[in-house]
Amino acid sequence: MARSIEWAARICGAAILCLIVSLSSAHASGNASVIGAWLTPEGDGVITIERCGDALCGRIAGITRAPGEAEPTDVNGKPQCGLTIISEERPDGDGTWLGEITDPRTGDTYGAKLWVGQDGNLRLRGFLGLPLLGETQTWRPFAGHLTPACEII
Repeated sequence: MARSIEWAARICGAAILCLIVSLSSAHASGNASVIGAWLTPEGDGVITIERCGDALCGRIAGITRAPGEAEPTDVNGKPQCGLTIISEERPDGDGTWLGEITDPRTGDTYGAKLWVGQDGNLRLRGFLGLPLLGETQTWRPFAGHLTPACEII
């Protein structure tokens, strides 16, 4: 009986260690900055992250749409171009930034943790409550062009 308890404790300890290692490896790579222009996972939006006072924020800078298609609007009917969707991002002490992201279609706000991975891509983890209870997206650096009308070309 004592052996099975000891064995179970070792397995639990190993599982916790694996979880800690996997979470810490998901964090930022040294000096990489989250500031810049990022292409969303679907490739249909460009978000620019910049300094906003003593925090960072992210605004919609480009949106893919068909020729002649009207610019999408937010939940309040305002054009999405220029809309701040990432706000109050502050350093979290481990190379990550912690703040909020708002879905422009619904107005719902979630916690948002940002960092740049070893591959140079931005990771955005949206969550409710705790970052552990969320989903991570990968955004690539944007190297294309934007029109004055907020279109990605």
